[in-house]
Amino acid sequence: MSELLVQERNVVVPGEALAQGMDFLPGDNTYREKDQIYSKVLGLVSVSGRVIKITPLSGPYLPKTEDKIIARVIDITISGWRFETATAYSAMLNVRDATTRFVKKEEDLSQILSIGDYAVVKIVNVTSQNLIDLTMKEPGLRRISGGRIISINSQKVPRVIGRQGSMITLIKDKTGCDITVGQNGLIWIKGTSEGELKAEKAIKLIEAKAHLEGLTEKMERFLGESA
Repeated sequence: MSELLVQERNVVVPGEALAQGMDFLPGDNTYREKDQIYSKVLGLVSVSGRVIKITPLSGPYLPKTEDKIIARVIDITISGWRFETATAYSAMLNVRDATTRFVKKEEDLSQILSIGDYAVVKIVNVTSQNLIDLTMKEPGLRRISGGRIISINSQKVPRVIGRQGSMITLIKDKTGCDITVGQNGLIWIKGTSEGELKAEKAIKLIEAKAHLEGLTEKMERFLGESA
């Protein structure tokens, strides 16, 4: 007989039994031994139909193709720019992937992106040696100008975004800020100085309380009180 041994949003530890029987399937960060499913990590339980997965509460960001991240230029080469990605690995943006306009051979690339600039970029390739290729040739990808950039644990990004973008939409609406969330845990906030500060406090509060239930209601109260 199959039985779910945990509940949605329970905090579990590595090796903790999640379900018994073959009616349930192991998802992200879980594994099966005989007829039981166990957690691989410290994290939050999520059950979708028959699939059980765990969202880690800590750990480094692992670059993945199609991820949108916020990264900082640390070097300019003949062919493009090298970025710091908030991971152990840097990434490359080739000139041909940086802009839709033609770039002359002798052009000063620092006029497009200079060292220290931040940009919203997308990962287009990650090799087995963790060489990362980026692009900026899609809507919403660009050099960052103004506002503030904050950093959170990348494992808390899903909670900041919320289901179908509900949490980040709430923060945008209540603060009047434009907010871009990078999967690597860097977040760009742009608005009035008051709005930016309120948004930063809200995001940091979500990071601290990501493991709690009823977080949306807590954020509505917090943003209402600080309005």
